[in-house]
Amino acid sequence: MGAIEDVYADLDADVSLEEFREVVEEKVEQMGGLADEETAAMLVAHEMDEEGGEVESVADIEPGMEEVKFVAKVVGVDDVRTFERDDEDREDGRVLNVEVADETGSIRITFWDKQADAGSDELEVGDTLRVAGRPKEGYNGVEVNVDKAEPDDETDVDVQVRDTYRVEDLSLGLSDVNLRGKVLDTDDVRTFDRDDGSEGKVANLKLGDSTGRIRVTLWDERTEHAEEFAPGVSVEVVDGYVRERDGSLELHVGNRGAVEEIDEDVEYVPDTADIADLEIGDEVDVGGVVRETQEKRTFDRDDGSEGQVRNIRVQDETGDLRVALWGEKADEDIAPGDEVQLADIEIQDGWQDDIEGSAGWRSTVTVLGEAAAAGGVNAGSSENASGGDSADDGGSSAGLGAFGGDGDDGGPDAAASGSASDGASNDASEYVEFTGTVVQAGDPIILDDGQETVSVDSSADVTLGQKVTARGELHDGTLDAEDVF
Repeated sequence: MGAIEDVYADLDADVSLEEFREVVEEKVEQMGGLADEETAAMLVAHEMDEEGGEVESVADIEPGMEEVKFVAKVVGVDDVRTFERDDEDREDGRVLNVEVADETGSIRITFWDKQADAGSDELEVGDTLRVAGRPKEGYNGVEVNVDKAEPDDETDVDVQVRDTYRVEDLSLGLSDVNLRGKVLDTDDVRTFDRDDGSEGKVANLKLGDSTGRIRVTLWDERTEHAEEFAPGVSVEVVDGYVRERDGSLELHVGNRGAVEEIDEDVEYVPDTADIADLEIGDEVDVGGVVRETQEKRTFDRDDGSEGQVRNIRVQDETGDLRVALWGEKADEDIAPGDEVQLADIEIQDGWQDDIEGSAGWRSTVTVLGEAAAAGGVNAGSSENASGGDSADDGGSSAGLGAFGGDGDDGGPDAAASGSASDGASNDASEYVEFTGTVVQAGDPIILDDGQETVSVDSSADVTLGQKVTARGELHDGTLDAEDVF
């Protein structure tokens, strides 16, 4: 007998020799040639001899468990994929990924070689399986390498198999997902180098439906969809699969999938928070009318790359909020008077004891159109037809100062908005200290701390990218520095 047969003879596990041999071969491949067949066989035998028990649910399966047994319903069956083995004398390997689920969640189970062939022929969505296998940490979460799987027609698994999903129905590990949604936001196509030297492409969409919203990641050929669809268009994702990133679910679309425009008008109603109720640390959605926009500014990051940011001010019926748009979002075509929805923005401690919103890569910025003239929210023009908003909000219609300042601080728009606010004088000033990175070294010096930007009147010798602190009086949106260090 060979080494594998010798080890198998002493094995106390319910597995056939052929199944044992396949698992050993997989172990050899996983170890990248660091173990021969005998060593791999002994490792596999040790793993199989360890006591494995039936878990109560899919949610209880964790990497590191020696073996698990569970019952779940098939919710997705991929195509069999082939791969070349390191040993050229052996035939190509075959793998089949199947998504199964119970009431607590879903998980991928993996069949190899002959099991993969059999599973491809016999498994159908809706089948209930009793599975025994070994959990591991896969590329997209926990997976189970199947040792044994057999039908279980007697156990009722309460999982609804859907033809079309809603956002709230998605769970980690689902595949073959069809979902209809409204395009809320799109990103540019980005390229990257794979380990094999080829070039890959990736892009993102944000979709929403009546139950929520989700980030859709498009790969390679499917990235073309990011450039095809404009916000507001209704689309259907076909054959997507659910993965997790930074604790949030994403819907991915590879070459098997597609994104297609549909005639149906998918409803999306964001659950926006009142600006007046926002607190530092909140991650929320807000909506309203843009009252003021500033010019986009660029700056050098510590790693030498160039960043960009643009500030806007948004007003709803309860108040107004400055929001910093970072990265690609600074390029959004937004003008005073536009009605916008801002999703997943972080509320931070702003300048001069105020709060502000930060719209980063996970945020969504959607321009809904130009607000109606009689909508009751002033767009921040110098002339207020109704004369009411300016008086009611204490002059906040002055909008932002020259570089991130609050309108109440006597920014350049304060005079234009009239004195109807609260009679505050434009001569008001405050002694402040501000630390930031130099993003403009000329006259004036401009500092940015990643959240706020301030204009500094000083003849100090500074260089782009240098981190400095300016101390002095803030007046008319400019810090008149007594000291820069």
